Amino acid sequence: MHIDHIFIFSNQQGREADELVKFGFTEGSSRMHPGQGTTNRKFYFDNFFLEILWVISEEEIRSPITSMTKLWERSQFSHNGCAPFGLCLTNTAETDKLFAESERYQPAYFPNGMTIDIITNQNSPYLPWTFRLPYLGPQKVADEPRHHQNGIQSLTKVAFEIPDDHQNQTFLDAFNSTEMITFQWGEQLNLMLEFDHGMQKKEKTFKDLSLKIRY
Repeated sequence: MHIDHIFIFSNQQGREADELVKFGFTEGSSRMHPGQGTTNRKFYFDNFFLEILWVISEEEIRSPITSMTKLWERSQFSHNGCAPFGLCLTNTAETDKLFAESERYQPAYFPNGMTIDIITNQNSPYLPWTFRLPYLGPQKVADEPRHHQNGIQSLTKVAFEIPDDHQNQTFLDAFNSTEMITFQWGEQLNLMLEFDHGMQKKEKTFKDLSLKIRY
């Protein structure tokens, strides 16, 4: 499986991304999601992008159309213990089995009939909110900065640290064939992103994002 992007919900209106900029990441474009009630800040790399996401309209994100996504519940992670992470997988045949019984979400900002396959993991909220876009295969994104002062280029591994008493084995088994995405058991929710196979042998923790970067 290949990763299109990962999002992390912010409860500080995206200010956590300032620390990523100080770390040496070059910030890319941002966008609002009309009807979904969210907006973002993004950081692009050679093979994926990282999105910091937050709510700007409680009315929209809790509307009948969007409430089925359980994104509102995810955004309240600091109060309800949900994982703030979202995992977007590239839409390939390799992901068909995982999304065979997924729900379909019609965002207001997509043309009618263009839906997103979503796995809310609402019964296992320590697992990431998982989805794939309707576009097939890797997407080419033009005009986004990919040169970073810290020298980081490509994502090589992702590890979600989750408490072991909230397992969804069927979901987890779907990732057995990929070495890039792993799930580890720990006492608290964390996300580890490894870049460039850790060639620089350095590590940085961003506490407010529950994020650790190895590079």
